[in-house]
Amino acid sequence: MKNASETVLVTGASSGIGLELARTFAEAGCRLVLVSRRKEVLQAIASDLGKKHGVEVAVFDCDLSRPNDSLSLFKQVKDSGWRVDVLVNNAGFGLMGEFTQLALDRQMEMVQVNVASLVHLTHLFLPAMLERRQGGVINVGSVAGFLPGPNMAVYYATKAFVLSFTEALAAETAGSGVRVSVLCPGPTESNFGQVARGGRPRKRERKKMGGQEVAQAGVMAYRKGRVIAVPGWSNQWLVQSTRFLPRWLVRAVVSRYNRF
Repeated sequence: MKNASETVLVTGASSGIGLELARTFAEAGCRLVLVSRRKEVLQAIASDLGKKHGVEVAVFDCDLSRPNDSLSLFKQVKDSGWRVDVLVNNAGFGLMGEFTQLALDRQMEMVQVNVASLVHLTHLFLPAMLERRQGGVINVGSVAGFLPGPNMAVYYATKAFVLSFTEALAAETAGSGVRVSVLCPGPTESNFGQVARGGRPRKRERKKMGGQEVAQAGVMAYRKGRVIAVPGWSNQWLVQSTRFLPRWLVRAVVSRYNRF
């Protein structure tokens, strides 16, 4: 179904799930506002999507690890005349290692990108959607949000926040005409793992879903009004099984998984 009148803003759109979400919305005929630190990469993506799908695409470079950049982005988008109908908070990253061994400043940047900027952008863009009684927010969480995360403690905690925050917002906005959804993928083909491990390889690679499959599942769930989307049967089984397992066992399994 074409959505030519709909404008979708995607953060972290230069690679991975963010790029696939942008492609999925472009295929539906949506106009795009793409956000990332890598402007040259975004410009190439914008040109490709514009030519392939005949949609308007705007590009804004923004570093969401800086506290003031969320407001700056909002003002730039508004001053450029773009009305955002769907906000996709995809930007985020993880770090693997023991909490005390990882650099604190880098972990605080993770909290800023994964949590603070997500909250800030939502607070900036959501009121206009509620006033128009249409539009929505898609937050990209993770199955990590359902689990404790030894050896990735802060990352898992940020995704638990995203899950809880989204569910609460969905309840607050129920009946308003605005949809709020959280996409919670498991391991996905992207550069996320390389960044989290600092370029160090795993001894054994894990099976991953394709980014396109994850993005399409997330957009479909959002269109259907589902608050939580967990793509893939194995990920859904993981999320459900943790409800019945003792927490000490869950911690032990995740700790073992989050090793090089």
